[in-house]
Amino acid sequence: MGSQIELNDTLQLTTEQGFPASLLDLAKHRATPVTLADVKGRVFKFSNKSKVRLFHLDPVRVYLAHNIAGKWLFWGQALIQSLKIEKKLPENGAWDGDWLTSGTYLISAIYDPEYQEAFTRQESPPGKSYFS
Repeated sequence: MGSQIELNDTLQLTTEQGFPASLLDLAKHRATPVTLADVKGRVFKFSNKSKVRLFHLDPVRVYLAHNIAGKWLFWGQALIQSLKIEKKLPENGAWDGDWLTSGTYLISAIYDPEYQEAFTRQESPPGKSYFS
């Protein structure tokens, strides 16, 4: 029996999973770019990532991407501060083999709007770029 652990170098989150969409808003970022000073020292939480996922831990960066209706918008880089992996238990308590990954992160770099678009176009999986 094989392992189903994924090693991810990108923390790709929906707003519901913990992406700080109110802080990192593309229209606002293009008008007045968000800077690292705007998020310095803030610890963000993420939750309900499906599967068992391992992310590179601080001091190694992961890329930070917002998943918007299945499209990826890269924002910069993050440092994972904690990880928690647990069984996904439905209300009846009968485990069906699914797992969830949660944790915390710091934002360590924010891309300027032009680089953000170029990076998103280049690094998104095929068909997943927010700009395509």
